[in-house]
Amino acid sequence: MTLNLDADFLQRRPANHRPLTPLNFLLRAADVFPDRVAIIHGQERRTWRQYAHRCRQLASALMRSGIRRGEAVAILAPNTPAMLEAHFGVPMAGALLNTLNIRLDAAAIAFILTHCEAKVFLVDKEFSGVARAALAQMETKPLVIDIEDALGEGGERIGQYTYEEFIQQGRTEDPIYWPEDEFEAITLNYTSGTTGNPKGVLYHHRGAYLIALGQLLHHKMDADSVYLWTLPMFHCNGWCFSWAVAAVGGTHVCLRKVVADQIFEAIETHGVTHLCGAPTVLGMLIDSAAGAGRTLTRPVAVMTAGAAPPAAVLKETEALGFRVRHVYGSTELHSVTTLCDWHREWDHLPPDERSRKMARQGVRTAVTDAMIVADPITLEPVPHNGAAIGEVMFRGSIGMKGYLKNPAATEEAFAGGWYHTGDLAVVHEDGYIEIKDRSKDIIISGGENISSIEIEDVLFKHPAVSYAAVIAMKNERWGERPCAFVELKPGFAGGVTEKELLEFCRAALAKFKVPDRVILGPIERTATGKVQKFKLRQLVQDSEQNT
Repeated sequence: MTLNLDADFLQRRPANHRPLTPLNFLLRAADVFPDRVAIIHGQERRTWRQYAHRCRQLASALMRSGIRRGEAVAILAPNTPAMLEAHFGVPMAGALLNTLNIRLDAAAIAFILTHCEAKVFLVDKEFSGVARAALAQMETKPLVIDIEDALGEGGERIGQYTYEEFIQQGRTEDPIYWPEDEFEAITLNYTSGTTGNPKGVLYHHRGAYLIALGQLLHHKMDADSVYLWTLPMFHCNGWCFSWAVAAVGGTHVCLRKVVADQIFEAIETHGVTHLCGAPTVLGMLIDSAAGAGRTLTRPVAVMTAGAAPPAAVLKETEALGFRVRHVYGSTELHSVTTLCDWHREWDHLPPDERSRKMARQGVRTAVTDAMIVADPITLEPVPHNGAAIGEVMFRGSIGMKGYLKNPAATEEAFAGGWYHTGDLAVVHEDGYIEIKDRSKDIIISGGENISSIEIEDVLFKHPAVSYAAVIAMKNERWGERPCAFVELKPGFAGGVTEKELLEFCRAALAKFKVPDRVILGPIERTATGKVQKFKLRQLVQDSEQNT
């Protein structure tokens, strides 16, 4: 006899099923840790009770101003208390939070505000100039609210209310919005446009909830954790740590700008235990520590991603006293999807070998259902031999809802039932993946594939190199050849030549992989530490046309 597990009395009901949402994290923290410090910002301190109170005020003020379910509320601000409050207060009103990159120009901001039909625009006064220019380009303008932060620099009021005036219109006793379905949208994150306008990635409550818990598990955080905001909250909602810290009742330490001295000062002053950042942030800490002769007095866990970190950078970061956790993911997957999960037996490996293992992107996280490295057309997985290259693909509950108003791009991204990352990787015998390149960045020279990441890794080992980026440049004979852009550490400018760096590469790379050119100078990066290589390719193309 088969058990009837689908009987009427065994169905979903309020007592046994509610949509997953990170909004619960804040309310729990306020109940369990009401008087614990939730937010540190300069001299300002807010407890979890105060934080939850202000989020409920923001939600109420938004609803009383006419905001309805699914309407967009945009915010242009650095890592401040207002940004943290928006991550709960906006979805508590049923609205869609759109966090804007503070490095965008006016045209890009105007495009995004128009594309998502933003009804409210929260603007940190320091960015009032670019915000005003963006609003001037819009036909239909949102309600503008000025965030006046005591640690901000310059700017002017351009809105109808200040942030404090606006939230005072709200009432904490007003009911908050709860999603009826956990697949409802919670935030909207725009990807960097490389060939056209950015795409709006829609996050859902379920994905945000799961990623937040996964971050706590893999970053090993608890109620005593003090999280320093070196990662922009506008990027994947701060890899969902904007919600995760509330789940354990830890402490947020806000940081308006990523400055090495301020990071080290915050670590010592506030007892910081955890932070995140791109490899460029690690490089900044390494350079600052070397100049000041400093190391950490106690271990600090750092989660790094955003670009493949060179093994040399990981090695030097560990030497300072940081415990590095290398992760990988994408905006379309609510941020982190894999990590280089560490094995105790690796602790005893020589430092260089440890760093090489740590530089791999690793295995899927506990909340990532499935990952393959496969042929993007046939979906046939590559062998686990560390040599065969395929595209990294994912499926599961952490995938985005899709791209706002862009069905064609959504279908392309999810072709064959998998999310296609566009990243090319190998799988090692132990099942750990290692990214070799973006599909659009792989260099095909004389029929041979050359990994730009492999060349960058070699350049990073040179003691004078602070940052390196390698691209393909056109070549009549070979089709494409590598070209390296190199940024030198302070004090080395003028002391290292292109010839010296090429000789350094020849000693470590096969002859056909050695760059044809090395261009010395500063390398522009995004706020999340990524190099937009299409801009470097354009620079090379322009220089060739002018010669």
